[in-house]
Amino acid sequence: MRHLYINGAWTASVSGEGIDVVNPATEETIDRVPAGAPDDAEAAVLFARAAFPAWAATAPAERSKLLAAAADLLKERAESVARTIATDMGAPYGFALKVQTLMPAGVLASYAQLAESHPREARVGNSVVVKEPAGVVAAITPWNYPLHQIICKVAPALAAGCTVVLKPSEVAPLAAYELAEIFHEVGLPRGVFNLISGAGPVVGEALAAHPEVDMVSFTGSTRAGRRVAALAAESVKRVALELGGKSANLILPDADLASAVKAGVANAFVNSGQTCSAWSRMIVHRDQYDKAVGMAVEAARKYTIGDPFDEATRLGPLVSAAQRDRVVRYINTGQEEGARLIIGGTEPSTERGYFIEPTIFAGVEPGMTIEQEEIFGPVLSIIPYTSEEQAVQIADGTRYGLAGAVWAGTQERAVAVARRLRTGQVSINGGQFNPQAPFGGYKHSGIGRELGEHGLEEYFEIKSLQL
Repeated sequence: MRHLYINGAWTASVSGEGIDVVNPATEETIDRVPAGAPDDAEAAVLFARAAFPAWAATAPAERSKLLAAAADLLKERAESVARTIATDMGAPYGFALKVQTLMPAGVLASYAQLAESHPREARVGNSVVVKEPAGVVAAITPWNYPLHQIICKVAPALAAGCTVVLKPSEVAPLAAYELAEIFHEVGLPRGVFNLISGAGPVVGEALAAHPEVDMVSFTGSTRAGRRVAALAAESVKRVALELGGKSANLILPDADLASAVKAGVANAFVNSGQTCSAWSRMIVHRDQYDKAVGMAVEAARKYTIGDPFDEATRLGPLVSAAQRDRVVRYINTGQEEGARLIIGGTEPSTERGYFIEPTIFAGVEPGMTIEQEEIFGPVLSIIPYTSEEQAVQIADGTRYGLAGAVWAGTQERAVAVARRLRTGQVSINGGQFNPQAPFGGYKHSGIGRELGEHGLEEYFEIKSLQL
């Protein structure tokens, strides 16, 4: 069994218990990590607190150098790390390499630069406004992008001068261990970065409630985010939340329908639909509805499920049996409420693995469960509209507001509609994801932003010196 990483050393958990790590494609146990206990979290927080003054006082250039070295080492090991991710959470290897490993390596490199270049003070009238590191940060991360979501929190926190206790998801924790080894090898000072594996209700809650933690950054479900925020509120600590989504792909009548549908299906199914910002609702004008449905079905037929290491595979398994069963329940609910299942909807006849066929529902009406709730699987709902006003109302008609897309005949028209949407990111006519732009949501999709300079700003306290 692996160990925890506390104060620069690999340490056994006081619990003596472990959690099996399962390959979702084969259902085989591939590793075992400690089931951390509250006493482990206590130790990690206190070491992070002790390390904070020296790390906060470290020259930005030195912090930049260490983060850059870590980014370089992650890039060197990208193929190995991608194999780990493909094995413990099921992403197809090519996707695990490009998006799950190399993209976060690039994000880490960007924070190495920002650690030194981002301005830390400004003159405002007779005041000097100073940015100082927030303190000890608890980072609680999910399983669907097991390295990227860690980098999105740990990199800006370290760049700002904060110390970190990381609690990765126990479902797919192995990439976190790879990163801890890299930080150790590049010589990050003891106590600056700590890793505690374990269950959210045990380790995560202990960190969120700990009075020596100054800030909690959490990514996960809205339900769990509420719990984290409630625990953090007891000690009035700062909270950043990146939560769920039910993003809309809004296609206007003058758009390139074929491109919009093809891209929309791809985005809905990326990472087997296990993406908080997935465009899981396609909103199409009623006059083009049947044509769009047909195009979506043809696109979905090309999403082959299978072994993550088979080059022909476009959809890997869902991460666990529990996740697969959850998606199946949503598919059944969709049919019970009257939506038309037009492709997929069943577990394939594979001998092993937590697979779900790519699934599309037509005849979906606003307010249906599958139109309102985050499914987190390869399930796309296609919804008709008759006016632009109605389309915007449908797009904004859920409790979420994380991402989305607008397609139109001109960029100007698409931007005009995008500005009306209450959501944190909008792709315009297929605009690509930008890891330097702020990522986060409105409404129940969260509080705060990640990535780029906006992500770094989350980890500063602000002080005014009146001269």
